[in-house]
Amino acid sequence: MGTENAAFEGEFHGARAIWLKHGRYEAALLPEHGGNLILFRDTDNGFRYLREPEAEEMEDFKANPGVYGIPVLFPPNRYDGGKFAWEGKVYELPVNETDKGNHLHGFMHQLPWSVDYMKADGYESVVIISQKVRDGHLYKQYFPFEFTITLRYTLNAEGLHQQVAVSNDGRERMPNLLAFHTAINAPFVPGSSASDYTFKMTIGERREMSERMLPTGKIQPLSREEVLMKTDGVSPYFASMDNHYTASPQNGRNRMELTDHRTGDVLVYDVGTSYKYWMIWNNGACGKFFCPEPQINLVNAPNIAGLPAEEIGLIGLEPGERWEETSSFYAIKREN
Repeated sequence: MGTENAAFEGEFHGARAIWLKHGRYEAALLPEHGGNLILFRDTDNGFRYLREPEAEEMEDFKANPGVYGIPVLFPPNRYDGGKFAWEGKVYELPVNETDKGNHLHGFMHQLPWSVDYMKADGYESVVIISQKVRDGHLYKQYFPFEFTITLRYTLNAEGLHQQVAVSNDGRERMPNLLAFHTAINAPFVPGSSASDYTFKMTIGERREMSERMLPTGKIQPLSREEVLMKTDGVSPYFASMDNHYTASPQNGRNRMELTDHRTGDVLVYDVGTSYKYWMIWNNGACGKFFCPEPQINLVNAPNIAGLPAEEIGLIGLEPGERWEETSSFYAIKREN
């Protein structure tokens, strides 16, 4: 992997991987394991921005693919009893969170994806992967629409860029519900500790969740630390978090900003404004990684009555329509 700019097939701890390299950055994607972009690194500085499995963690990654890298969730988060109401019909996904009686996260982050294209030149290194749902696909038995999800990852001098598109290839209007369970290392700088870090996010209101982690319909007041999350910043481990918030863009951007105060290094995760909600999960304030998850829709949105579809992110695609959004990761150096 000595080429300065490259896109090539290789391996990552024994798994087939598509590697992208551009200048000081490298990234790797695992097509057979959910199309997960499993790592994003600054090789000059030794920064590892995403939680990536070590060799001895690969079996855990395969068993728990949602907590490493950038897993694709479609549909995201939880659905009451696995049921999914849409356009006068009720579809049913298997209950895979048995202690709460919900379906959780869909299957896209577990399925193999097709590699459609990769290239590298002096400007960028690119890979495009897709998931085409047709007869015979796992999703047709639960989510009986014909559609294509396409993911394009680009690495260039500015950082890592993600373009996601969902196309309705069928004859019925379909729901478009998607999120990314993005796992960010904090610390990402060698030699730093969790106590060196604060983060900011463009959150709005906090949605109250039931014991089954489904929205109750109520809004909770923000704590002092959550207000700091919107403004000056706070530790990503100030408390154990599995929290659901509306997104509230600031200065036209919807983002998470993570700062290492020891070195002045900042990682910005700038997501599109189509993501109307955030989930934040920090694995019990583990001090190693946390997941700022951009999400199109309110948790359990198809089963929630009385709120406008636009407000809860219950987005529909007519036959032939396409939805698209972009996100990026980039680095800033600030003086301490």
